[in-house]
Amino acid sequence: MKLLKKTVRTSLIIVICVILIMGGVLFADGYMLYNEAKKTTGVSTNIDAKRSLPNYSQIDELPQYFLDAVVAVEDHGFYEHGPVDFSSIARALFVNLKDMSPREGGSTITQQVAKNLYFTQEKSIKRKIAEALMAIKLENLYTKDEILELYINTNYYGSNYTGIKDASQGYFGKDPGGLNLYEATLLAGIPNAPSVYALNSNPELAAQRQQQVLAQMVEYGYLSQEEADEVSNHRNI
Repeated sequence: MKLLKKTVRTSLIIVICVILIMGGVLFADGYMLYNEAKKTTGVSTNIDAKRSLPNYSQIDELPQYFLDAVVAVEDHGFYEHGPVDFSSIARALFVNLKDMSPREGGSTITQQVAKNLYFTQEKSIKRKIAEALMAIKLENLYTKDEILELYINTNYYGSNYTGIKDASQGYFGKDPGGLNLYEATLLAGIPNAPSVYALNSNPELAAQRQQQVLAQMVEYGYLSQEEADEVSNHRNI
């Protein structure tokens, strides 16, 4: 029995050491990727270049219900938590393990801005670590509203439209400031899976995603159920 306990204890120590070593290696790789991105493009330089583009929309040019829709469906605690939301990561990990598929990512809006601006769409632990480090850097430099503005302008909305201005003009023939609630909630749902929810190719799936957006807006107090039902009935409010 003593030999068994000693063997188990030794095995646990070995497993813990291996995990710590692997974690250290992954963090080092992630830090190198973050540092490379920071040095290559320059954090502020990259953002200044994005803001200077003619299709860039200022946050005060956008309807509040569009901003609410984005926050509700993508990161409802955006204004309360820090650059990385560990509770969301834990929840996503639980869901993914339960369903045995990567259904949820757990990234905050700030992390997604970091990915959009500085990294590829490659799914790897190294990139997630780099993304988290860049998110911390971004929240040290910019306000939440500035980060939300960047998020909306760097998202891909399908059909070759990047940024809310291109998407609004391309899909509805108007600037984003003129979006009604029906149009705004449609667009807010697309970046989750642009190739799936693009309005030109998959309007039915886009409408299904819109229902998820509306449900989240009701849950977090941005809309009443009556208002959501009016949108579902295609009333342009």
